[in-house]
Amino acid sequence: MAGRTRRAWQRMLSGRRLDLLDPTPMDIEIGDIAHGLAFVARWNGQTRGDWAYSVAEHSLLVEEIFAALDPAAAARWRLAALLHDAPEYVIGDMISPVKSALGSEYREMDARLAAAIHRRFGLPATLPAPVKRAIKQADRLSARLEAVQIAGFTPAEADRLFPVTDDLPPDGLAIRLRPPAETRAAYLDRFAALIVQVDRD
Repeated sequence: MAGRTRRAWQRMLSGRRLDLLDPTPMDIEIGDIAHGLAFVARWNGQTRGDWAYSVAEHSLLVEEIFAALDPAAAARWRLAALLHDAPEYVIGDMISPVKSALGSEYREMDARLAAAIHRRFGLPATLPAPVKRAIKQADRLSARLEAVQIAGFTPAEADRLFPVTDDLPPDGLAIRLRPPAETRAAYLDRFAALIVQVDRD
């Protein structure tokens, strides 16, 4: 098939056609994101329980931790925390060793998608460095909790692979495993609540 252009887009359930190499905000819908993330498994599905631990569930936990670590954080940055892994609704969740092997092309695609998603929902294409660091800290805390509670890591392994600062996750946090439809609904509900707060600010 010499000369045939390779397809670089994916059709979404909303009917949108998202170009993975040149995504635009107009082709992004929160329903597509919530649906996709609710069906993407963290840890390549290697977790305990009767349901996969989804990226949507992880994103809800990261936003919760982010807000607990900084209760005064603006709603827009809490929204950014909820959306921190949103590109994975089309490119999947790669474990760190695979990301390293794929190199810069995966990171660049992720960055382009993240920028389009941010613009679609009124966030800056590139987050301020302090906000990005705070979200990363919440993400690392979440990963450490997940590693020990459901992914089979020992605490010593988790300490080595997912180092955290003196910040500790809030008391009472629990890893939730539930059907994708429930997680999708929870993600959409949290998004809607945050958008209302963003509009009020």
